[in-house]
Amino acid sequence: MNKQKNGHAMMFSVFLALFALTGMQTYGQKNVPVFSEFVYQGNDDVYKEYQLEDDEFYNPVLQGCYPDPAIVRKGDDYFMVHSSFAMAPGVPIFHSKDLVNWRQIGHVLDRPSQLKVHDTGISAGVYAPAIKYNPHNETFYMITTQFAGDFGNIVVKTKDPFKGWSDPYKLKFNGIDPSLFFDDDGKAYVVHNDAPDPGKELYQGHRVIKIWNYDLENDQVVEGSDKIIVNGGVDLSEKPIWIEMPHIYKKNDKYYLMCAEGGTGDWHSEAVFISDNPRGPYEPAPSNPILSQRYLHPRRNNKVDWAGHADLVKGPNDDKYYGVFLAIRPNEKNRVNTGRETFILPVDWSGKWPVFENGLIPLEPKLKMPEGVENKTGQNGYFPNGNFTYKENFTSDKLDHRWIGVRAFPEEFASTSKKGLTIMPFEENIKAMAPVSSLFHRQMHKSFSATTTMKYKPKSEEYLAGLVCYQSETFNYVFGITKKDKEYYLLLERTEKGESTILASTLIDIKKPVQLQVEADGDDYRFNYSVDGENFQNLGGTVSGDILSTNVAGGFTGALIGLYATTANDAVPE
Repeated sequence: MNKQKNGHAMMFSVFLALFALTGMQTYGQKNVPVFSEFVYQGNDDVYKEYQLEDDEFYNPVLQGCYPDPAIVRKGDDYFMVHSSFAMAPGVPIFHSKDLVNWRQIGHVLDRPSQLKVHDTGISAGVYAPAIKYNPHNETFYMITTQFAGDFGNIVVKTKDPFKGWSDPYKLKFNGIDPSLFFDDDGKAYVVHNDAPDPGKELYQGHRVIKIWNYDLENDQVVEGSDKIIVNGGVDLSEKPIWIEMPHIYKKNDKYYLMCAEGGTGDWHSEAVFISDNPRGPYEPAPSNPILSQRYLHPRRNNKVDWAGHADLVKGPNDDKYYGVFLAIRPNEKNRVNTGRETFILPVDWSGKWPVFENGLIPLEPKLKMPEGVENKTGQNGYFPNGNFTYKENFTSDKLDHRWIGVRAFPEEFASTSKKGLTIMPFEENIKAMAPVSSLFHRQMHKSFSATTTMKYKPKSEEYLAGLVCYQSETFNYVFGITKKDKEYYLLLERTEKGESTILASTLIDIKKPVQLQVEADGDDYRFNYSVDGENFQNLGGTVSGDILSTNVAGGFTGALIGLYATTANDAVPE
């Protein structure tokens, strides 16, 4: 496994070195953009109103599109993974010692042999990873569903998450949201969401939870061992929908099955079941759901909603459990531009059932830290939290892990040098369901600004480079420089449901680097530019961020801010 990983890493290193050299050589070419700076600044009111005390930290712990969290602990080390859909690399992985301060250590699916999402929509690809540790063979496992590349359900493994993961093992079962469970006796199991048996579907959204015995020697489910352990959900008579993302835990010789229920929207929740045997039968807790925001006033202050898709872990002091889960923070128009984010709550498991503390009342923006923990977020490589400023000049040899591609690994089109970031444009534009030559950063606040400095001289009207705000291939804004006849233009294009409209365009002086900026105040977005490095002008007025919202565009991702180039531009200045 390590030899295989090292081989792929060496190939990527050679490719990256060659491309970096190419990037430096093409800096002088006038049709290749070079981005010399990027500044992202968050400005949410909630973080101004709720100042942290010394023993507090902010919730969500990861802002922006880091959905479907799953967590594991080995010794003092916590590892957490998230869905990545058609983003590349896939499955971001974070490390912590205390559940408060997190560093991104990379991605689990970090090379093409593991991730094949080049021809799929933004919300397909990699769904709902689960990460587990098997003490019997001292191995970490990440199991997930990849709706692309003829993969389906897969598992990868490693002895050390800091050193990379194996190529995928394809698993022989249908359904989604798989999770592994390793029992004290060394036996292993897979649980997952699936459709009911043929002919037994009772209503739309009727799903089941299945369990299989798992063969650790061959990394495969045992044929014929599948069994339905939950039919429909907590109470089938109430027609529960979308029972999914199961996890099994063992405590006091009892087996607990925890699942999301209600779909990943405003009826989302978490439910728990108990059994004397990992293969069931399972009985639901009388107090289900144990986590949800669905019963609350729709116009509550600092609204957090859609809570569910949870995973449990022991806290750093071993005397308390914690649960990580997804939820959303809609803006003033109830739009979800930051996507599904990662939240955390303490869990009281002193009795028979685990209970999320304050998980059924409005979630607060901040929490008390575990005893003895110091808040170091935003320092020494720990991920920032609250309102923060992130600056990047792209002169390091490697990109920060927060930068991603869509359907294409950044190494395929982006390189860094002393001049900044060079993007070699693909012959596809941002609206294609194909690899996109755009380097993306997640939108992490409802109110923010993102500013980049770009040197670019497009060759023709097919060439364009600049900023994009991207929810999907059919919902996005393009704010870029192109050419028409012999003149250079800056334009703003809005694409909704695949239909594009030029909102505004203007002649622009490109003799010097141009600064491009998007700033948002909730649903109000403004696109600005500067040709002198000091004075900004607006183009297109105030526009709506509606098309950047998950609940308008559909799908499962949050908005992304991209540094973009193409040689297949179809946006023509007016």
